[in-house]
Amino acid sequence: MSVSPGSVASGPPAIEARGVRRVYNVKPTAVVALDGVDLDVAPGEFFGLLGPNGAGKTTLIKILTTLLLPSEGTARIFGFDVATDVKRIRRIMNMVAGGEQSGYGILTVREQLWMFSQFYGLPRGDGWRRVDELIEAVGFTEQAQQRVSTLSTGQRQKMNFVRGLLNDPWILFLDEPTLGLDVAAARSVRELVTSWKAAVPGRTVLLTTHYMAEADELCDRIAIVDHGRILAIGSPAELKRRVQRESIFRLELDRLDGGVAALARLPGVVSATPAASASDAADRQTVNLDLVLVEDGALGGVVAALSGLGAHIRSLRKSEPSLEDVFVELVGRGFDEEGSDTAAAPPDGSGPGTAPMDQPEHEPGEPAERERV
Repeated sequence: MSVSPGSVASGPPAIEARGVRRVYNVKPTAVVALDGVDLDVAPGEFFGLLGPNGAGKTTLIKILTTLLLPSEGTARIFGFDVATDVKRIRRIMNMVAGGEQSGYGILTVREQLWMFSQFYGLPRGDGWRRVDELIEAVGFTEQAQQRVSTLSTGQRQKMNFVRGLLNDPWILFLDEPTLGLDVAAARSVRELVTSWKAAVPGRTVLLTTHYMAEADELCDRIAIVDHGRILAIGSPAELKRRVQRESIFRLELDRLDGGVAALARLPGVVSATPAASASDAADRQTVNLDLVLVEDGALGGVVAALSGLGAHIRSLRKSEPSLEDVFVELVGRGFDEEGSDTAAAPPDGSGPGTAPMDQPEHEPGEPAERERV
């Protein structure tokens, strides 16, 4: 396209959702997959969705990628309405899901990617050029003439990522993109995503993942979703502050005359308790403490007091909560305790597909013309 995402960075949000609801009319009781979702994602943002199975993440992605209509509310991609501007949205977005098996195993990687370029409406010659450019850009040249059926899981996901870039999208939806990949393959996919996004200002990514460290590393902001509602939204640091209001430090000292009571009485100190350490057995002069402060600023008074007591700090480490701590506090359970994906998926449990962008998917029992329910 002649217009780039950077040129509209000061325009409408990359994603704007207002009061989005989605109800699956299944028997015996209708399932509310989304229950009034409001969301804004700025152009150029790397945004994450975290939630257990059944939270509504997949349903929201289906709506934002024009594969499913909302029952109520509105959603827009760079100002285009998902209900009325389907063709325009599909020209500027794409999606990559973990574990994709789309295409034909008898084709080579290059042939398969060219086939998808035709689905996306690229002229024949432009399609071949675009495929070759992307294959070279992601370091996939050695596999270009390899049959798809012979690719490893990591190689296949790299090919799927290239497929997602064929139409040069402004916004890329990644639904569990590293699912089932080993550490090296997952790292490769993350590096491809971040380098693609950084190459052009305004490129936007929406990521769903079960890997907390992945979300923490990649996302500018994260929304935690459960039972069709957004429970919290903010940067990883902001979300972590929700579950840890005090500052917690682990100190290792060479000595501490007067014991921990000398520190517990200091201004700004909530508590000071001994911390067990294997080094105690080898060095009786080593003292390990867990120190809880009202705020980081109180640490200066503690350091000054230790100096006055003749103690030297051997190590100082601040304890930070994890995104998993935030998730468990808000949702009430971890990913290991998830239920079924009833609310997030259509009645047959299928997830978002990779059908050509001019062929909308629809739910079982739902009219193909994407009627509201």
